[in-house]
Amino acid sequence: MTIAWLASLALRDASIADILWGPGLAMMGWMAACYSARIGLTGWISLGLATIWALRLGTYLLFRRLGSGREDHRYTSIRSRFGPSFSLLSLVAVFWLQALLLWIVSWPLQVAVLAQSGNTLAVAGWALILAGIIIETVADRQLSAFRAIVHNAGRVLDSGLWRWSRHPNYFGDFLIWWGFFLTGLAAGASWWTIASPVLMSALLLHFSGVGLMEETIPDRRPAYKDYIERTGAFVLWPPAKR
Repeated sequence: MTIAWLASLALRDASIADILWGPGLAMMGWMAACYSARIGLTGWISLGLATIWALRLGTYLLFRRLGSGREDHRYTSIRSRFGPSFSLLSLVAVFWLQALLLWIVSWPLQVAVLAQSGNTLAVAGWALILAGIIIETVADRQLSAFRAIVHNAGRVLDSGLWRWSRHPNYFGDFLIWWGFFLTGLAAGASWWTIASPVLMSALLLHFSGVGLMEETIPDRRPAYKDYIERTGAFVLWPPAKR
């Protein structure tokens, strides 16, 4: 992350931290694998799912960044607020903070990678991870297709998975973290590794995810207020009848 920070200074783009989030988790899993003399089938399945998710998310965010041609507006706003001091601030508050979060949230994955045998709980965890990957992928593709149509600027996407949730991509991510927790638990992880999915759930619901997004969307898109009244914020659920 420190190397990524140096790159962000050269590019003047702190949003590369977001692109590295998924690959960073997979890297933690692969590093754990390097400390094992032998990885069983259970470990390879967990590591494979983490890698698939990481490559999918990282690639999606990379191409979205290349398509926009500019730094994510959240970082641009902070940069303008702090001026020259943002460079050092971003090292601690963005890149090192993300490194710390990756270490914490990767605890269940690190244990799951070292597992030599699976059980019903591990299968349930894999099912949650796979479901999360599918939901997140479909939601992101639907959003990208919607944004690619010029006359949709300022409009609200309320079809597909977005008809059932205002943030289906975050819900998919939510399932993935709890899935990794179950696979870690099945492999013998301590109960306190629940800090991983609890922390990510809090971030998704109240801080970097739903909470942050919905602070500004209603102001930028008037139709979003009506969308809120008929569509749940997170869990996939049939919309309210009007």
